[in-house]
Amino acid sequence: MEINVVRHILHANNQVAAENRRDLATHHITAVNLMSSPGAGKTAILERTLEALRGRVRAGIIEGDITTTLDAERLARFDFPTVQINTEPFGGDCHLSASAIRGALAQLPLPDLELLFIENVGNLVCPAEFDIGETAKVVVLSLPEGEDKPLKYPLMFRESKACLLNKMDLATVLGTDVDRLREHLRRVNPGLKVIPVSARTGEGMTEWLAWLDDLRAGKA
Repeated sequence: MEINVVRHILHANNQVAAENRRDLATHHITAVNLMSSPGAGKTAILERTLEALRGRVRAGIIEGDITTTLDAERLARFDFPTVQINTEPFGGDCHLSASAIRGALAQLPLPDLELLFIENVGNLVCPAEFDIGETAKVVVLSLPEGEDKPLKYPLMFRESKACLLNKMDLATVLGTDVDRLREHLRRVNPGLKVIPVSARTGEGMTEWLAWLDDLRAGKA
C-alpha cells in the first residue's frame, strides 16, 4: 500500500510536469532547474549569471525556499520577473513540485521570456526525485561539501545534465582533490557536463554561459 501511494504521488506530479513542459515549449522557453544542498552557492551563481545576461536574454526566475524571501531579494536588483515559492505553508517540503511550478508560471509573463531559472529548495536528495517540467536539471556542488557527495547522493548527479563545481577559489585552502571528485562524478554519470566555477571570482562563468547558450539551442 505504501508503494502504491508513492507511485500515485509521482504519477500525479509527472502529469502536471508534462503540462508545464508543454506550456514552456509553446513559448519557446528554456527552463533550468538549479539544485544543490544549502549553502552550495546557487543564488551567488545566479547573481553572476543574471548580471551577464541582463540586456541580452529575457529571463525569469522562480525562487524556492521553505520560508523567507531572502534569495529573491538578493536577485531583485537585476530587474527580472521573479516569483517566490515558500513550501512552509504546505508542510515545509524540501523540494518544488510540478504543481507549485504551475502556479508560479501563471504569474510570469511567459510570452516575454526566453530563459527561466528555477532555484530549487536547498537539498541534495528530494529535488532530484521530482520532474517539474524543466528543460534540464543542473546541480551545484561546492568543494567544502567533500569529494564523496556524488557517491553518497548519486540520484542528484544522475538526473542532472550539468554540474557546477563551485568555490574553486577554495581548492588550495581546502586541499580538495578535484581530479578525484571529477572521477566520482564520472562514475555516477559519465555524460555529466562538469564546469568548475567560482561565484566569488567569476571563474568558469564564460563556460557556464556558453553551456546555457547551447542548451537554448538544443545542443547541450
